[in-house]
Amino acid sequence: MSYVLAHKWFILVSLEVLAWASTFFLFYARYGLKSSIWFRIASVLFAITGIIPQVIIGVINFVHTRKLDIFTLIIVVLLIYGFTFGKKEVKKLDAWAQKKFSK
Repeated sequence: MSYVLAHKWFILVSLEVLAWASTFFLFYARYGLKSSIWFRIASVLFAITGIIPQVIIGVINFVHTRKLDIFTLIIVVLLIYGFTFGKKEVKKLDAWAQKKFSK
């Protein structure tokens, strides 16, 4: 547990990079490969690297510190962004990927 808390920023940034990579793979599987199996795998990868671990690490940090610090606040902001403005951005990215990989 102390390892996670000691390296929480590195873990968060790494997970965010992996989440974006899995998002691009998700679009490639959907439009480039046209494979429902790879699309499902990419969806699971996104869940594993995106939302789920961010919430878990935020909860661990909050339970350990017993306060709303900047780390927990950034995770909350990332989640709020993802569920609000992020949806619109993903739709734009989806349209771009469809156009890009349909050629």
